[in-house]
Amino acid sequence: SAFNGCSSLTSITIPDGVTSIGDSAFRDCKNLTNITIPDSVTSIGNHTFCNCNNLTSITIPDSVTSIGDWAFRDCNNLTSITIPDSVTSIGYYAFCNCNNLTSITIPYSVTSIEDCAFAGCSSLTSFYGKFVSTDNRCVIVDGNLCAFAPSGLTEYTIPDGVTSIGDDAFQGCSSLTSITIPDSVTSIGGCAFCGCENLTSITIPDSVTSIGGVAFSLCENLTSITIPDGVTSIGNYAFNGCENLKSVYCKATTPPAGGYGMFAETPEGRKIYVPRNAVEAYKSADGWREYVDAIIGYDF
Repeated sequence: SAFNGCSSLTSITIPDGVTSIGDSAFRDCKNLTNITIPDSVTSIGNHTFCNCNNLTSITIPDSVTSIGDWAFRDCNNLTSITIPDSVTSIGYYAFCNCNNLTSITIPYSVTSIEDCAFAGCSSLTSFYGKFVSTDNRCVIVDGNLCAFAPSGLTEYTIPDGVTSIGDDAFQGCSSLTSITIPDSVTSIGGCAFCGCENLTSITIPDSVTSIGGVAFSLCENLTSITIPDGVTSIGNYAFNGCENLKSVYCKATTPPAGGYGMFAETPEGRKIYVPRNAVEAYKSADGWREYVDAIIGYDF
């Protein structure tokens, strides 16, 4: 936090010999437009340049091996970033909300990318390099889709072979109206589709067993959702704020473990259709009993 909040600082040169830039060192330096990082630096800490929202470009030297959590979060005027071949790890939310970045190249030296690293980068059109899908739209690490380049798309089909949709993967992709999820996916992470306000169509495949907290929150144009019978858990506020979600079809005979406020701020008069022989089980189950008046038996 050495220069945290130095809002009048516009430029800084870090001297040779410095090996690490610590947590929050330049956080909230909102007028910082230029910074020179020497080749001696090997690590950029957590929150280091977070909310430096006048920083337009930065060159990370070839000596750096790790980029910390939130390192460049909310640098929303950053238009260019070069990640060198020396980097092996990119942390949580590292470039979150850098919404003027249009492309990112991930070097082949990288071995780990945490969820949400590129969440909210709404102008991204493509990824290049390691872990990138053949259409250059997704970053997929060990089956986990952890980042998506949404710009210019209204419909998208997630590539076959993806086994999980990571936290915040499609968060805030407001232009998307339709998403197709392949049968290979078994879990949908927290906030995965949160704020996809124009999403009108999504089918959760039978392969999915868990839906994370806030996963579909604020998907304001969803009118109906079918939860397959393999789902065993639904997180807190999973469908919160889906203000047009009038019909929920939950096929599981055993009520999935339900989080708090799963259907909070959805329309009055919403209907939750469940198997006829499971109505009483749903009405008494944690998470579901909040909606006892909406639960109706249905023949699937």
